[in-house]
Amino acid sequence: MSSRRLRFIIILCAVLSAFDAPAWHDKTHLSICRAAGFDMWYHCAGPDIAKIKAGNAESYNHWFNNTAEVEVTPQLVLRQPERYNRVSGEEEGHLYGAIIASLRQYQKTLQEGKYALYHLVYCAHYISDLSMPLHNIAFDDFNKAHHQINDGVVEKEVFDHPEEIAKNMYSIRLSRERFEDDLAREIARIANLTRKLGYKLRAQNRDMTKEEAYVQLGHSASLFKAVLEYLNQKDGPSNTP
Repeated sequence: MSSRRLRFIIILCAVLSAFDAPAWHDKTHLSICRAAGFDMWYHCAGPDIAKIKAGNAESYNHWFNNTAEVEVTPQLVLRQPERYNRVSGEEEGHLYGAIIASLRQYQKTLQEGKYALYHLVYCAHYISDLSMPLHNIAFDDFNKAHHQINDGVVEKEVFDHPEEIAKNMYSIRLSRERFEDDLAREIARIANLTRKLGYKLRAQNRDMTKEEAYVQLGHSASLFKAVLEYLNQKDGPSNTP
């Protein structure tokens, strides 16, 4: 085996093992979904549990290892869905595409007359991961040292204080005519705000404050609420939570 190939494998293993950790801890995920008005909020930590058995096929869906520090564009987002649930040896991850791909799976399963809501649970979880700064920047030494602390920065209190998320929520409209384009634009917008916070934390060598964390949770809850509103409008209340 060449030294170059060996080096690639070592780096890849380090990235994958590190990102087995959830972005936000369980109660934080549940609280985001509950704030968005999702009736199945109690399932929203499930995709992290799934990684125990699904391994890398699921892990890649939870982060974007932005080593090049590029701006996230709607075009970048829309290139990722085809990689959903794929184990391809990539180092990058495809969180943004996983949001769209899980919704496509929801719609497809619904059209087939099957139970579709678990796909919406996955979408909710990925949208929650979208607002976690350290899942949107390079997994460097700073990220490794600070990841767990930032995942749990409001974990002990968030479930008992839903108003802290609610006061940071805002209106997002996803049109029926251009739903995926609108969604890709919003994913890119939140990803860029989130990665910039990640760079700020890294430059200042610190963790998120609780206030910063709640602003981030507000982004995720606002976007998922918009998704739910779109689905209720498109498919009718009988087909959605």
